[in-house]
Amino acid sequence: MIDNNRVASPLASDPVVPAQAPAPTYLETLNPAQQEAVRHGENDDVAPPLLIIAGAGTGKTNTLAHRVAHLIAKGGDPGRVLLLTFSRRAAEEMTRRANRILAQLTSKSRHSAGSMAGLPWSGTFHSVGARLLREYAPSIGLSPGFSLHDRADSADLMNLVRHELGMSTKAKRFPLKGTCLGIYSAVVNTRSSVAEVLHSSFPWCADWETELKHLFLGYVEAKQSQQVLDYDDLLLYWTQMATVPALARELRERFDHVLVDEYQDTNRLQAEILLALKPDGRGLTVVGDDAQSIYAFRGATVRNILDFPKLFDPPARQVTLERNYRSTQAILAAANGMIGLAGEGFAKALWTERVSSRLPLLVAVKDDADQAGYVAEQTLARREAGVKLKHQAVLFRASHHSARLEVELTRRQIPFVKFGGLKFLEAAHVKDVLALMRWSQNLRDRVPGFRTLQLLPGIGPKTAGRILENLAAPPGCALLSEQPTPEGARENWQDFASLVESLGRPAAPWPASFEMACRWYEGQLDRLFEDAQQRQIDIDQLSRMAATYPSRERFLTDLTLDPPEATSAEAGVPLLDEDYLILSTIHSAKGQEWKAVTILDVVDGCIPSDMATGTTAEIDEERRLLYVAMTRAKDELDLMVPQRFYVTHQSGFGDRHVYANRTRFIPNSLLSFFAQQSWPAPMPALQGNAESRREAVDLAARMRAMWQ
Repeated sequence: MIDNNRVASPLASDPVVPAQAPAPTYLETLNPAQQEAVRHGENDDVAPPLLIIAGAGTGKTNTLAHRVAHLIAKGGDPGRVLLLTFSRRAAEEMTRRANRILAQLTSKSRHSAGSMAGLPWSGTFHSVGARLLREYAPSIGLSPGFSLHDRADSADLMNLVRHELGMSTKAKRFPLKGTCLGIYSAVVNTRSSVAEVLHSSFPWCADWETELKHLFLGYVEAKQSQQVLDYDDLLLYWTQMATVPALARELRERFDHVLVDEYQDTNRLQAEILLALKPDGRGLTVVGDDAQSIYAFRGATVRNILDFPKLFDPPARQVTLERNYRSTQAILAAANGMIGLAGEGFAKALWTERVSSRLPLLVAVKDDADQAGYVAEQTLARREAGVKLKHQAVLFRASHHSARLEVELTRRQIPFVKFGGLKFLEAAHVKDVLALMRWSQNLRDRVPGFRTLQLLPGIGPKTAGRILENLAAPPGCALLSEQPTPEGARENWQDFASLVESLGRPAAPWPASFEMACRWYEGQLDRLFEDAQQRQIDIDQLSRMAATYPSRERFLTDLTLDPPEATSAEAGVPLLDEDYLILSTIHSAKGQEWKAVTILDVVDGCIPSDMATGTTAEIDEERRLLYVAMTRAKDELDLMVPQRFYVTHQSGFGDRHVYANRTRFIPNSLLSFFAQQSWPAPMPALQGNAESRREAVDLAARMRAMWQ
């Protein structure tokens, strides 16, 4: 049953639309609910706050792009519109769509020509934060040339401080760098205390609370002394700026309209930023779906979207988009039934005009080997039926759940690309080039400096550390070429020092300076790696990417905050038509869609994960995760239910299997929404004829005879 806490919304077939003038021609393709969202507040000087609840596949991006275009068409200044999304590519796509819509206006419109340049203030929370911090740096105690650390660099700096404070030599093992950074990040993004975060998410580290606070202070001091910011600082500094009255007023006055995509995935810091920009909510539009809030592990909280209407007086207007343009009605009925059993949330019932007699399929298999066999067989069958491999996807809760399937796909020579594994920017050679660029920009930044210096033959950790210490002391940065180096490094040192100094000049030409860094690194590849030729391809790709950016700062910032999602992991040589199957974690699949989707391991212990059933909130998020996976499918949806699956034995003595039950999120009351099948089909029973009976008797006698 649906919980009474779920908030009612208007029926999709009968939206409540205020009396308005006829819609402009460029809005005629939108359905009534979408038009209501787009035209909200068009007769007000500044629109009241708006919450758009956009169910999966309901045209959220199209609706938000039309709202941006409509605001500009009605006289809004594109330079005073702030569009916040969760990836740079989403911001670019939104801007392209808005410009395409504006192009439909008549040439007489005074906005149609000027708006084609795009939205100067569109991007992720973090990229916009980075721009604002560089602009306001002199006023807030930062150097405009501050460096920006990605997660790996932040963990390395945390580890350096951890070692300097003697925490790596304690008798009782201290948490590792990744765990320490995870605790620090959770404290910052959830606005909780160290004690609260340790109790809720890291109970095994609770004994180290005092030491962790000391470590985090040292980490912050190290960042400040080296003029570096980490991922979380971009939001934290922005929030702190909003507490300074003069800066807060200036930030509020910069933007007439603030629009936020994927609001269900925001954390408390991001919600505080929005309230600082628009305290009364006027001019604020947020779009999202509480049923797709799946990033609590990053600090996101579904409370932001659930509580949004109540933040303002009068409450924010709510418009619900329920018409789905992606999936068949059979898939939607199953997804609606499953998410409808959740607790608190906005009530909605997705519907579509796409009718299909094919129900989602629950496939029972013996184990993960049979699961892999079924998926491979069905993938090829669908391909023979005309569904390209890249229009099919296999989704899973955790990256390692696809291991057996990857082996089977490779055996059958089915090419695939996996999302949720090693990222492009995590490759050692790519990180080397970016470290060189980051260090040349800020020689006080120890993490990229430590990595870059050791690229030279003859320089190891001890020498690299000594050089960095010398550079940090006055007069510091001017003495790079004069640093004492070991005999094995002297031959290359002067050329290297000249390169770093050239790259670090503010007037260094772009992207020519990046190409110069790549050429130098190419000379090191054969010495550093056995597969230098393959890695050279990635360096060339990186160089082409750099050429699309207007400056070094923009390039380094965007690659740190919004890196490429994944690289190819094909099984064998790709087909001539470059067709390949998609493998993806469910988290990486959000926002995507495919004609056919298969979900692995739809059993308790996997979905929900046995690591995420400690609280009601965790279980609710696991339910939403399955909902997201199901609503990626357009035409066909298979949910795999292995009777047992193997897990790595934690004691290190091999693997073990556990018996599994169908996920609790699909109880018997929902089975009418699914078709059920066992694979492979059971063998026909032996006929009870005389010959089979005689053989059984004869065999039994032989068994006894062995011991007579």
